[in-house]
Amino acid sequence: MFKKFLWVCLCLIVVSDTADAMQYAYQVNFSNKNGTLPFSDSLTFLTTRSLARRASQGIALDSTDLPVTKAYVDSVLHVTGGKLHCTSKWLNLCVILLSDSSQIHNAEALAFVGSTRLVAVYSGILHKEPVADGDESTLGATFAARTTSGSGYYSQTWNQTTMVNGDYLHDIGFKGAGKLIAVLDAGFAGTNTHVGFDSLRTSGRIVDSHNFTLASSGVYAYDSHGTEILSTMAGYVPNTYVGSAPLASYALYISEDDNSEQPIELLNMLAASERADSIGADIITSSLGYNTFDNTAYNLVYATDIDGKTTIAAKAANIATQKGMLFVASAGNEGDNSWMHILTPGDADSALTIGNVNSSGVNASTSGYGPNAAGQVKPDVCALGEPGAVFNSTGGYIADNGTSISTPEIAGWAACLWEAVPGATPAKLRNAIIRCASRYTSPGTQIGYGIPNFKCTAIDLDVIDTPIPQTAELQVLVPNPVMENINIIITLQSPQEVFFRLTDLAGKEVMVFSSTFASGKNAAITYNVANLPGGIYFLKAVTSTQQQVLKVIKQ
Repeated sequence: MFKKFLWVCLCLIVVSDTADAMQYAYQVNFSNKNGTLPFSDSLTFLTTRSLARRASQGIALDSTDLPVTKAYVDSVLHVTGGKLHCTSKWLNLCVILLSDSSQIHNAEALAFVGSTRLVAVYSGILHKEPVADGDESTLGATFAARTTSGSGYYSQTWNQTTMVNGDYLHDIGFKGAGKLIAVLDAGFAGTNTHVGFDSLRTSGRIVDSHNFTLASSGVYAYDSHGTEILSTMAGYVPNTYVGSAPLASYALYISEDDNSEQPIELLNMLAASERADSIGADIITSSLGYNTFDNTAYNLVYATDIDGKTTIAAKAANIATQKGMLFVASAGNEGDNSWMHILTPGDADSALTIGNVNSSGVNASTSGYGPNAAGQVKPDVCALGEPGAVFNSTGGYIADNGTSISTPEIAGWAACLWEAVPGATPAKLRNAIIRCASRYTSPGTQIGYGIPNFKCTAIDLDVIDTPIPQTAELQVLVPNPVMENINIIITLQSPQEVFFRLTDLAGKEVMVFSSTFASGKNAAITYNVANLPGGIYFLKAVTSTQQQVLKVIKQ
């Protein structure tokens, strides 16, 4: 079985459990959502950012956006004496922990309970005291956006960058700024101390974190796999290591349990995906994959389970896409064993599923084979993971193998692409990435549609190819968020006219204006936007030789 990632992870926690302590995890499905909040109270369970993402894509709220009925959860806990592990509004269920498995029958007798299912058994207590996250201080490094400069600038990440022409997106000014990527993994040990994450920490771009396995807030322990995955996107040490989306924001979620392999982990992934939705994430990336479990009775069957829509994990990926998020999933590392196939949620219909190739563009033998059981081409595309450069948990750099590495690389480039085309949808991005892949006209079972070309994809989506010189500066000054006026100050190499275009999240043009500036740093100019509705906008400044795009938040 592919245990989510190819290498052996060192577990950083050892806790002695009482010998006779047992816990049983049950999934409890509810038959309705009677008594839950009305849609008019939507702001109580979805953030403004989440609602803005939906509005930009024309996605209406529906019953899956309503929370699970609290009275139902309370009743289940009361009659069973259980402890709440998580809930899912998307699938209308909760997961509870019981010390006496027979108590689940009390829940089954409740009129609003549709069914129950045992999803994990623990020989100790699951929600142990969390491991301390440790020193969260930073080393004080500052981060400045810059135009890239080829292999010297990327250094260790050059091979994985140039294979997909990702540097093209950076060169024309798109490094993921304004996009939010949720990372679902096993742990992020060292992320709070590694120098390569200094800019991420000091700028406050780790916007959320949660441990869904232990129902706690701690994520900077347990495992370093998530640290390695995160580094392929967020790492930034110029001339040493540059990730694919170094200016994006990130949410760090633990959903994997290193100590066992049980179906509850798919429910953790579901809960993490829902939280990503609620905070307004644009992209979810997960290098986790499932097919077999400690209790073989739960093992998945390719023909009936890996069909893109059946497993809890595949449902999470598909619903996440319906909510306006791009779900990027690994194909898995089962290609050289008896299973051979992709894993779930990589089988999901709407997921952008990523395989693994070496530096010559040839699939690694371990990269999982498609299609999914419904015949859909999987993986969708492949990237370099044999090997890829990553951070380790002790402040250094290593090379590691697997679809775990290639998957987040593509998630980061997708964030840069989405920054460049803010009015895009997940389907539009996914289709454009596939259309420009090397094997689009002749997909294969292991290579999928081939290796992406993000220069081609940017052109396909009408992104202007105009590099931004390092000497040019366009900056929206305070107040930002703005109430009435946008104050703009700009520096130019020579006197010229600058054209400005303000668009909303859907790409609709709401204002066009221009002004002539002198060379050097100019005095601020002011444009009134008091009549615009509140929300997120993008201001693009274009001259005869350059362009720059900034996000503007209107209150």
